[in-house]
Amino acid sequence: MDGHPAIRVLIVDAHALIRGGLCYYLQAEEDIVVVGEAVSGPEALDVVGDLEPDVALVHVVAPELEGLTTTQQLRQRSPRTRVLALGSSSDGEVVQRALRAGAIGYLQAEMGSAELATAIRQAHAGHAVLAPALAQAMVVGHSQPPRLGANLSARELEVLRLMVSGRSNEHIAAHLAISRNTVRHHVHNILTKLGAVNRTEAVGMAVLHRLVS
Repeated sequence: MDGHPAIRVLIVDAHALIRGGLCYYLQAEEDIVVVGEAVSGPEALDVVGDLEPDVALVHVVAPELEGLTTTQQLRQRSPRTRVLALGSSSDGEVVQRALRAGAIGYLQAEMGSAELATAIRQAHAGHAVLAPALAQAMVVGHSQPPRLGANLSARELEVLRLMVSGRSNEHIAAHLAISRNTVRHHVHNILTKLGAVNRTEAVGMAVLHRLVS
């Protein structure tokens, strides 16, 4: 290791097989050491202060993208820790969201051991890590129009889901513990952002384009 301390790595993934595979890949690297594993975001936040990792490998689970919240919180809790997002998606939008959340790079799950080790070294040095295929996907994503509903906030999506289920403004207000005026404001924003002329059309667009579960 030519006198330099080993790069300390934290692995954050809910699946034991994936964590084990990553550890197996890295055990042969003299300049990289896995200092800890976490099965969830909250557990990672609990241990990051004590472990002081240089790099955290965080699995981003599509379509829920749970790792984005973990990435943001890890960066806030331990700013010196570089986060590498891991995932199987090559969707440019997914990659962009991971980078916006604070990840220094995005790696695909089918990478090899040499690629993983190189990426960790690059991230530790402060260099962005992105495979050429993913970079191309991001370019394509920028050249395409935004997906319908991509600009809806989390609260607006929640209101839209209740609209799809047939709830009235009064019922939505009671369910979310907010005022009816606030509900009307959210509904207005939803119609505007979707380009819908009325509530019925907004619900139809939501169902057609699967904007809510």
